[in-house]
Amino acid sequence: MTETRAGRAHRPGPMPPQVIAILSAELPSLAEEVISEVRSCVAEYARPTRPPEAARSGRPPIRVSVEQAMQAFVDQVAGSRETHERRDELCRALGRSEAYEGRSLDALQAAYRIGVQVAWRRVAQVGRRGRLSPAVMTQLADALFAYIDELASLSVQGYLEARSRSADELVDHQRRLLRLVLRRPGVPGTALEEPAAEAGWTVPGEVTMVALPVGARCVRAALGGDVLADLGDTEPHLLLPGPFDASRREMLVAALPERRSVVGLTVPLADAADSLRWAKETLALVEAGVVEDGGPTLCEHHMLALWLLSDGALLDQLARRELSALARMGRGQRLRMTETLGAWLEAQGNAVETARRLRVHPQTVRYRMRQISETFDEQLADPDSRFVLDAVLRAHRLRERRPSLR
Repeated sequence: MTETRAGRAHRPGPMPPQVIAILSAELPSLAEEVISEVRSCVAEYARPTRPPEAARSGRPPIRVSVEQAMQAFVDQVAGSRETHERRDELCRALGRSEAYEGRSLDALQAAYRIGVQVAWRRVAQVGRRGRLSPAVMTQLADALFAYIDELASLSVQGYLEARSRSADELVDHQRRLLRLVLRRPGVPGTALEEPAAEAGWTVPGEVTMVALPVGARCVRAALGGDVLADLGDTEPHLLLPGPFDASRREMLVAALPERRSVVGLTVPLADAADSLRWAKETLALVEAGVVEDGGPTLCEHHMLALWLLSDGALLDQLARRELSALARMGRGQRLRMTETLGAWLEAQGNAVETARRLRVHPQTVRYRMRQISETFDEQLADPDSRFVLDAVLRAHRLRERRPSLR
């Protein structure tokens, strides 16, 4: 790996051997002082690290990184022309380690600032004791500060690389977990514990699914940390743990610039696939113009429409059987009859209320109902048949909103 431009530009000439000897003697205690000062001054380093995990993942302990970095500096000012591939990778690995440990980038950069302050303080002390010339001290200062800048830059690269990689891995874990939750038949909750742990997710008792349009833009950062998302699916969707409340609504509005989405019913975790199915079917009704876009639209407000239109072919068969008596009428008369009958059934047989709904005179309703009663005499007398007629006519009105659903 090639050295950085900054490293080459600030590479000093070789230091006298006596200077190298003085610096080398300070290395063991200097590493201890740097680590102690960092832990004392940066709160995030005061808490313990996780050595077992670090050992399993090959992450370098901080002490090893500090010691080797300082030894590489002494070698450099001694005039060594060896490449620094191992040192560079060590610095990147340190940055990755800090990201995996959950520390912030600010903490990492603060640690480097404190490290160089401690190192220069020690160099200044030994310089005075060793009566090093001002020219040598200036050369050491320039070399030290350029060197630490170079190391810090390498560690930041490793840190950002790890954060990007861990974010992508987390998204993959969550997507796989979501697909497992939606598998049919439902997966037992105990079988989700291990994949949930990998995804950093707490298994909830209830969930609410959200269906999104194809190609929907979603600001993932605006989603709650407990939300599972599969935005790459042909039918993108989200899983919200728990019920859909005001805070979840605000989250969806912030995460979906185009606003359109359908929120399914809140169900036990094992029934998540049903909640998503209902949300997708309601989304189809929204896109067809049958159901008004609520941005987000709540499935629970449109359950009757969803039920009535859930099987279009069966609805056609039912309408053909129940309304067969109207087949011989002209289109205008047929529309008046179905409109009046539907309003009368909704008004529970009240002619005045039916007239109000239709905006006609009650006498007009009574006249039409006499004709309808002759046509549907047996069906109106039977409660079950009357219920079927009501359902068919309601579905018919919903379909009339968009011919594409016929």
